[in-house]
Amino acid sequence: MKGKVWLVGAGPGDLGLFTIKGKEILKRAEVVVYDRLVGDSILSLIPQNAKQVDAGKCAGTHTMAQEQINQTLLKEAQQGKRVVRLKGGDPFLFGRGGEELELLAKEGIPFEVVPGVTSAFAVPAYCGIPVTHREYASSVHVITGHKKKDEPLQLDFEALVRLSGTLVFLMGVSALSDICQGLLAAGMDPKMPAAVLQQGTKAGQKKILSDLEHLPIEVKRQGVETPAIVLVGKVCTLGNEFEWYERLPLFGNKILVTRPKGRSGTISAKLRSLGAEVLELPAIRTECIPDHRRLWEEFARLSDYQYLVFTSPAGVCQFFDKLRQAGKDIRSLGTAKLCAIGPGTRQELAARGLLCDHMPEVYDGAHLGILLGKVCREKDKILIPRAEKGNPQLIEEIQKRVDVEITDLPIYQTIYENPSEWMDEKSQIENGKISMAVFTSASTVHGFAKATEGLDYSLVHAVCIGVQTEAAAKKLGMRTVVSEKATIDSLVDACVKMAQSDIWFRRQNVWN
Repeated sequence: MKGKVWLVGAGPGDLGLFTIKGKEILKRAEVVVYDRLVGDSILSLIPQNAKQVDAGKCAGTHTMAQEQINQTLLKEAQQGKRVVRLKGGDPFLFGRGGEELELLAKEGIPFEVVPGVTSAFAVPAYCGIPVTHREYASSVHVITGHKKKDEPLQLDFEALVRLSGTLVFLMGVSALSDICQGLLAAGMDPKMPAAVLQQGTKAGQKKILSDLEHLPIEVKRQGVETPAIVLVGKVCTLGNEFEWYERLPLFGNKILVTRPKGRSGTISAKLRSLGAEVLELPAIRTECIPDHRRLWEEFARLSDYQYLVFTSPAGVCQFFDKLRQAGKDIRSLGTAKLCAIGPGTRQELAARGLLCDHMPEVYDGAHLGILLGKVCREKDKILIPRAEKGNPQLIEEIQKRVDVEITDLPIYQTIYENPSEWMDEKSQIENGKISMAVFTSASTVHGFAKATEGLDYSLVHAVCIGVQTEAAAKKLGMRTVVSEKATIDSLVDACVKMAQSDIWFRRQNVWN
């Protein structure tokens, strides 16, 4: 049986610019052949069970030759696989997508093309430069700046000058001097505004504004990393006036979110809205305890309990999922009052139509125990369905205050994720590419440490939710900031605080 190939444009890097259709297709992929220009946050969406093929093709370094890529797509599709060819930007704009389809079409392999947002327009937009403007340019022209080694650019510079529009050169940094000299020789004004835009839409975004005559000198002075595009035209004068991305409080920060899969969406979205590039790489996952006998026994006598206490959103999810599997629903709870450790857990209860009766002002196990010690009556029965290794302070604080019957019921266990998937992230931390890591529990810290064994943890800037999480991070030698409250909003505020302190820290190093 023949498989199928999808040529999917991943956009310029920002996850928010990856198309809905692209995401849906990537979710169902069995094989993914990707380029290095694909953003890390998009690569993290590749299904864990999918075969991943690194096709390289970044800044003149090719992991695989184009013919080898073509043959790989064909071979995998012939084996009946769902193959995604994931390409930075748009697959048909200097992405050699047409070449990859030629062989597939010849061999009768079904295929689809999913267009992507091109860096030619998205990157200038993120840098505050409209590629067209009524008063500056009525046309825009996208040109490849790629050239073979030791050969001149094969471009009609005189024709480009006559166009009088905005010129966008993709893959043009290595040929920047040739581009500028060619335009100048063809008669373009040496004072024509021009720019080099580095790693647009990502944490490494950098904008170098100059004029055509001096742009190569300025780029050499400031330095530039690929990928980058070259922009020539009067619209470049608007780059400082219209900049918006650079003004967001988390601009320039790449933040690693270690929260379990499926739980990271809210915090990631909030961080991205503040300008961060977010990489979701869960350090842990939760799985239900394999032996369900105790859980089934407790389900049979749920109505005996006066209090049902949840210490995490995962606990709520696991408990009610298993309750449903046992053929029961919320009617089995009887008159038990529901208690939650914090807003996230309360929200999971609310999603099931259940109102939380009690929640502490400080969202941790100790304060939840203090609260229960005050509201419970003598001989009340309390059921606590939670993680296999739960915080002992919860039960200790209850027992200090009231004589009750407590059933501490382990219903899920914490599993550390595969360390091999963290090799690139470990390198990025060592090279200063990842600004900070967000930890939502001590377990995520432990999982991170297991996955990055050998890392110098003093390089990790940890943003922690709660003192226990911070204690685990400090024990490893991480530099920490702790959120004022155990909420997502407070955690995001702490990320901003960390970013601002890092800016101060970097400035001090420069000044000293």
